[in-house]
Amino acid sequence: MTIRFGLLVFPGIQQLDLTGPYEIFASAEGAEVHLIWKDTSPVISATKLVLQPTTTFDECPQLDVICVPGGGGINPLLEDEIVLSFIRAQAAQARFITSVCTGSLVLGAAGLLKGRKATTHWNAHDFLASFGAVPTTGRIVRDGNLITAGGVTAGIDFGLAVVAALLGQEEAETVQLSLEYAPTPPFHSGTPEEATADVIARTKRRLAGSRTAREAVIARLMASQREPV
Repeated sequence: MTIRFGLLVFPGIQQLDLTGPYEIFASAEGAEVHLIWKDTSPVISATKLVLQPTTTFDECPQLDVICVPGGGGINPLLEDEIVLSFIRAQAAQARFITSVCTGSLVLGAAGLLKGRKATTHWNAHDFLASFGAVPTTGRIVRDGNLITAGGVTAGIDFGLAVVAALLGQEEAETVQLSLEYAPTPPFHSGTPEEATADVIARTKRRLAGSRTAREAVIARLMASQREPV
């Protein structure tokens, strides 16, 4: 049985948001994985890695799993009706609608989070309510056929959870072992709850540019929704 996974790939994507779950999905038995964008020209990630889309919106088959990764590059997508229309169309028939990191905000802009539990990167969690979501803390949050993951590295855990939902725990554990995924980080500062105040402040300063731009985009979207028809 073939299972079709599709991950959006776009300029300014956080590459590990994409490549973490991609590696998990591609390692699952019977997987067919597509990297999708408006055209098949290479795109450059936020950290300058060049990524190659494999299909276009127009040519993409119906997916079993649609996944929207995150990164600074999501800001333009929040107002890009071509992207949002594609996501809505795929989501209507997909078995699972998913995201990693700030990709959930794109699902929100597409109208797919209303009244549903969702998560995202800790530095963007407060934006979820703007899209009608029920902000929920967690590395993986599932609400029916909606599965959202926290920031960046959560995409690996998320990928295993999706494979388990589709093919069972044994297959997910087989993929985990084949990739020797047994993380033991050298530091315990991977969440705001664990990190020191100095590290949190430094990280927020580093992320401030993208967050400020995102605040402006979301403010425009909220204002447009309040305008009388």
